[in-house]
Amino acid sequence: MRRGPFALRHFLRQPGVVETMENMDNLADPRFEQTVTAYYDALSAGDQQAWLALFAADATSHDPVGTPPAVGSKELPEIWNVKTAPFEKLTASVESAFFADTGAAVKWKAVATSAGGGGVTFEGISVFEFTEEGHIQTVMAYWDPAAMLIALADSEAAAE
Repeated sequence: MRRGPFALRHFLRQPGVVETMENMDNLADPRFEQTVTAYYDALSAGDQQAWLALFAADATSHDPVGTPPAVGSKELPEIWNVKTAPFEKLTASVESAFFADTGAAVKWKAVATSAGGGGVTFEGISVFEFTEEGHIQTVMAYWDPAAMLIALADSEAAAE
């Protein structure tokens, strides 16, 4: 049995499950679900190239919202560096995802360890817009990097 944040959507797509809905076209495009899964899988694997390949060439990333956005394939690697630099290991996972039209809102959780022996768990919500091909056109990530860095520093101090 399929489990996880996309299980219900998968179930509803099975023939004969939803007889009363007139328009099943409003369910998420499977490419968008695959892109969201691949986004967090690439972060967890430390695979920058796989992560970058998910974006449209002219994509915009506000990560986190409130900081200057990265626009286009030349600036997106900087977002990767900011997201991953403090950590020796980072595991990010989707806790829940909601899809509508060409967008998705994703509640995620990350568990990370630093080279200094500290560990931190943090979470946020990212809002994605996709191209027709399933690439990320825009992502707006809502999370607090300052609180995460403080918690990581406290954890490192306690580990000493």
